[in-house]
Amino acid sequence: MRGRCDSYVLETDVHFPTDLNLLFDAVRTVVVLTARFAARAEVSGWRQWQYNLNQLKKMYRRVQILRHSTSKDPAKKLQRDKEIRQACQNYLNGSQALINRAEETLQDKAFITICPANKYSSIQKFIDHGKRQVDHVKRRLIDHEKIPHDEKVFSLFQPHTEWINKGKAGVPVELGVRLAIVEDQYGFILNHRVMEKETDEKAAVPIIRATKAAFPSLSVCSFDKGFHSPSNQKDLLKYLTMVVLPKKGRRTRAEQERENDPEFKAAKRKHSAVESAINALESHGLDKCADHGIDGLKRYVALGVLARNFQKMGAELQKIERKSAKKRQLRLCG
Repeated sequence: MRGRCDSYVLETDVHFPTDLNLLFDAVRTVVVLTARFAARAEVSGWRQWQYNLNQLKKMYRRVQILRHSTSKDPAKKLQRDKEIRQACQNYLNGSQALINRAEETLQDKAFITICPANKYSSIQKFIDHGKRQVDHVKRRLIDHEKIPHDEKVFSLFQPHTEWINKGKAGVPVELGVRLAIVEDQYGFILNHRVMEKETDEKAAVPIIRATKAAFPSLSVCSFDKGFHSPSNQKDLLKYLTMVVLPKKGRRTRAEQERENDPEFKAAKRKHSAVESAINALESHGLDKCADHGIDGLKRYVALGVLARNFQKMGAELQKIERKSAKKRQLRLCG
């Protein structure tokens, strides 16, 4: 059995993240949940929660629409910078005030009694998100500090979302999770892997190991250069008789001879057919995940892959039926 392995980005259903809108997401969720249970517990301080949230949204919009001055006049540039800093500070102050009020409410005994444990922990989680985003907005927009990538969160509601740049033309960034698939020579998907915080070269051996366990006859598999690493070239040979994995960069004479082998070149030419399977998955729902949470995403992917295989099976059965019908017609005509 021959296989082809490739990956693509399964997008999550999120808006484009900025520190400003993530902060508003956090505070809005805290306010709505806290106000709901505060009313049931008859805890004061939340009667005007909708008004307060609208005022915060105005502060957020004010920061959002302000742009740095392009004027050549230093005085005008300085004045605009002051306006931006002041608008940011107002937004931060308003956000922090609502977060502080929510923290005080969470200490109220009547509130603790009324609020279910899962909702209480959810409010606390979004308070923590809000505090982090307050810190990020202050550091980035007021202190002009660059936030390290590993400190960033790209969705509060889908925290597994990753910022992925695969270098595709016209697609500077994708928000989602990488998904790797292994397809056989007949177009059926043998296995898939949701790659959480994982790049192609890290997923190559695990997905082939799992596929080989399910399909022992798998002997050859092709990959693109993104899956290459020196260790992958060696480790994949433990499970396959032939690894069609082009090397990145310069090649030694032995590597050139390996990649010039007719069987290697033939498998490499056929590798692009895996794009058809990826396109079919994307066209039938696996371009963007409509489910929530990482468990929901994994379930959604598994059902999508299963549906694709059923679709492929149906197409093959229809092909066989058409051939049989044509033979019967020829016999009748003959």
